[in-house]
Amino acid sequence: MYNVIDIFAGAGGLSEGFRRAGFNIVSHIEMDDKACNSLQTREAYYYCLEQNKIDLYKSYIKGEITQKEFYSYIPQKILEKVINKEIKNGTFANICKTIDKQRNNKKITGIIGGPPCQAYSIAGRSRMGKSVEKDHRNYLYKQYFKFLKKYNPDFFVFENVSGLETAKKGSILEDIKTNFENLGYDIDYKILDAKNFGVLQSRKRLILIGFKNNLNLKYPEFTLEEPKYNIKNLFSDLPFLKAGEENNNYYQKANTCLEETHIRSKKWDVLTQNKTRTHNERDLKIYQIQAERKLKNLPEYKYNELPKSLITHKNTKIFLDKFKVVPYNNISHTIVAHISKDGHHYIHPDVKQNRSLTVREAARIQSFPDDYFFEGSFTNAFKQIGNAVPPLMAEKIAMQILKILKKKQI
Repeated sequence: MYNVIDIFAGAGGLSEGFRRAGFNIVSHIEMDDKACNSLQTREAYYYCLEQNKIDLYKSYIKGEITQKEFYSYIPQKILEKVINKEIKNGTFANICKTIDKQRNNKKITGIIGGPPCQAYSIAGRSRMGKSVEKDHRNYLYKQYFKFLKKYNPDFFVFENVSGLETAKKGSILEDIKTNFENLGYDIDYKILDAKNFGVLQSRKRLILIGFKNNLNLKYPEFTLEEPKYNIKNLFSDLPFLKAGEENNNYYQKANTCLEETHIRSKKWDVLTQNKTRTHNERDLKIYQIQAERKLKNLPEYKYNELPKSLITHKNTKIFLDKFKVVPYNNISHTIVAHISKDGHHYIHPDVKQNRSLTVREAARIQSFPDDYFFEGSFTNAFKQIGNAVPPLMAEKIAMQILKILKKKQI
């Protein structure tokens, strides 16, 4: 059994992929309580699946029973795999104590995860200006070293935004690499795009992988795919919705796209969190204009190109592509956490629906399966999705690592 710890886990996109590839997730560590709640519900899902109690899980996500009642059927040790603590100097010892209880002397084969990335992202640096230098998130990667030193795993996967490569003129990445090497790891990294792993989204991430240097293992070789499907394929079974509406009934059966991307199997029959935002009349007019242009294969208007009656912000020189349509006949642009603030950058391609994406649609673009339930408010769910690693990308990375470990007979 290959045992893994997921640190800075978020809602669990990375650990979902590793679990599906065959790894055992010992613990998830995450500071956000809503994301932790989502992780607990996901652990409960797998328990129900293994115990042939999936109808119990379905009853919960359909709202037929309360979370308290649902969790009462789940062994406490399953829920305790999720550690809701901020990773910092003062909490490290207690976090490890909880992990050690969970692993019960079993060897930790791998550590996966990546610290919060806002301070490293190009958009974050642009938005935060000079204050980014003082952001404590710049240095959370140092906590990663402590886990490696404590558990000495055979491998680790450090995931982050591609902007880490150039943050502070590359000095942060160089510091990270030096520390990993000093801990006894052979490392390498690449900027990988989720679209080359079957995810219907262009999303570039820095994936740094290390193996203990006594193993003589190298960075995995990935078969990079060209997108096989598009957003229309991905949304084909979802019901028609206008702004402010909710419909949790599938329009039709799962297609090949949904099955191959592990979004929905032929057996899965429960749709959840397919609710739209309400939008004011001004935004609806803009959405319609932009969706009509996309339909005609014309570029969307920049903000300063919109009819003057629809321009309400004084700043017409930066972030001009704030109103953007997700295309039907292609893959999506990157889903980011800002989707929790508004849906302007994620307009549905159907002119008649005239709205932004639902939680479930955004989750699908990130390759989360329909049986994945996000806890918390509408805003919490969008934030968790936007910050996540696409599970399908994580799964294919994990499969290659597993192949390497088995070949080496670790």
